[in-house]
Formats: sequence, C-alpha cells, structure tokens
Amino acid sequence: MRFVIQRVSKAQVIVDKSVVGKINKGFVVLIGVTHSDTKEIADVLIKKLMNLRVFSDDNDKMNLSLNDVNDGELLLISQFTLYADCKKGNRPSFIQAAKPVPAEKLYNYIIEKCKETGINIQTGIFGADMKVELINDGPVTIVLDSEQL
Repeated sequence: MRFVIQRVSKAQVIVDKSVVGKINKGFVVLIGVTHSDTKEIADVLIKKLMNLRVFSDDNDKMNLSLNDVNDGELLLISQFTLYADCKKGNRPSFIQAAKPVPAEKLYNYIIEKCKETGINIQTGIFGADMKVELINDGPVTIVLDSEQL
C-alpha cells in the first residue's frame, strides 16, 4: 500500500465539473493498493499518517501532527497509478495495482477508519476521472510505502 501525502493549505477534487470533496489546512492523501494489501497494513499506514509531525509549532518547527492541529482535515483519493511499473518501454504497466473490487474495499475501509478519528474527512470517487486542485503548503510531500515500514 502506498500513501502519497501532501500538506496543503486548501484542496478540492472535482468529478464531472462538480466539487465532490474540499478541505482547507490538512493532507491530500493519494492511496494506491496492491494485491497483497490487507486491513492490517492499512491500519499501520493510517496510524503513521495521523501521527506524522509535519505541521509547524509555535517555534515554526515541523513538530505537530494532524491530530495536534485544531482545524486539520483529510482529502482521501484513490490512485491506482501509484503502482505504475515503468521499467520496460514507455507505457506504464499497472499489473501491480490491486483489482478494482478489493482495492475499493480497502479504500472504503481507510475512509471509515479515518472518520473514527473525528477529523473532517473528504474523498474523491473511486474509479472516477477526477481533477484534483491543491495548494501544497511548504511544499511538504511524504511517501509512505508499506514495504518500507
């Protein structure tokens, strides 16, 4: 499982010219799922996500987590292309990405677990053609890969 986390000052996701998810300060999280991923793996990444200390404290040091920021929000977006394999040729292969049904189940599980934190959760639409607009704050972009934790 892969999370690409971007600290943002605001972001939104648009499907068919309609805003389906919108946040202010927080994280946009692009979520990629592979065949071997489980709820247990998702739990590890969610815990790491919620405790990442990348928001500035009173001394302007990255020392606060999303949980520590009063108005922090999450925009969760599925993105199978995080498992693109570009080793051969110029056209990426996506065979390492999970099939849609199990990937959507894990994506929905991640959404529900994140909602349990009490933080405002917004989402894209699984499998939709989405337009993501964001202002990356910092910029701060962190990649969490379950195979590297």
